[in-house]
Amino acid sequence: MVSERGLEVLRVIVQDYVASREPVGSKSIVDRHSFGVSAATIRNDMALLEDEELISAPHTSSGRVPTDKGYRVFVNQLADLRPLSSAQRHAIETFLGQSNDLDDVLARTVRLLSQLTNQVALVQYPSLATSRVRHIELVPLTPTRIMTVFITDSGRVEQRLVDLSRPVAETELADLRTRLNSVLVGLGLTDAAARLATLAADYPPERRPLVSEVTTSLVEQVLANRQDKLVMAGAANLARTEEDFSGSIYPVLEAIEEQVTLLRLFGEIQVESGGVTASIGRENESFGLEETSVVTSEYSSSGGSIARLGVLGPTRMDYSNNMAAVRAVARYLSRLLDED
Repeated sequence: MVSERGLEVLRVIVQDYVASREPVGSKSIVDRHSFGVSAATIRNDMALLEDEELISAPHTSSGRVPTDKGYRVFVNQLADLRPLSSAQRHAIETFLGQSNDLDDVLARTVRLLSQLTNQVALVQYPSLATSRVRHIELVPLTPTRIMTVFITDSGRVEQRLVDLSRPVAETELADLRTRLNSVLVGLGLTDAAARLATLAADYPPERRPLVSEVTTSLVEQVLANRQDKLVMAGAANLARTEEDFSGSIYPVLEAIEEQVTLLRLFGEIQVESGGVTASIGRENESFGLEETSVVTSEYSSSGGSIARLGVLGPTRMDYSNNMAAVRAVARYLSRLLDED
């Protein structure tokens, strides 16, 4: 059983090791922190922490470093996350507030998270499994070329150029646009794809080729992004912490490039609504990421879909700052998308 002072010793070992990457000894703890006890007493506390496998001695060093179990206890003991500074909060609002659409806001989100945490930032697109059609737009570019725009209630916008087999009048295009919106708006994507596949049969034979060309494009747009996907930024941050990995960093880089792996990891991490969670070290072993930690939270889109965002880095990371940043960005992103 670890005492309250023992937990405090663990806390400063984690904080000092994260800051310096140097093993932490009892003398430096006494010199740097106000425990009011001798170095011998701190050594006894550290021995108990080592017995509990919360810290370990790397090689022959007299200092100690946290273990995965130690990081887990440290994170679980975080009563309050360090609040972001007013400058950081202003940066989030200003940078994300300049976004034009969902693709842009998520690209900005990962860049911002990467800068705030110095880790690899990850944002999952809102799942289209529960998305519904918000609007269809047909934009004439030339008499024989149009742009089809497919918009979901989760904020996803998909655009395609369609070359038509014959010129089309704007009145005919307007009629088709009205018809598409009247039958598709509010439908889920599976139902929308099925309805699009039969829509041409509702028209006279002479108009069916045109309708078929447009609906074929729209079906492709519906299906194009059915698979969940991630946006990532900050891989260079991971490379800069290569010394934190015992072996080669390349398996980790390969794993983060494999989106299926990270999407599975995101899906298995349990996050309370509005909260933030860290998955640490060996907890990620089944994904080939046993030397990394992932801090994640949830955000909601305008259509109510829930998706994940977070950061990935070595287990030696600033959990307090990273968890606060992830939570703050997730909350602001939810508010921003809810306004759209």
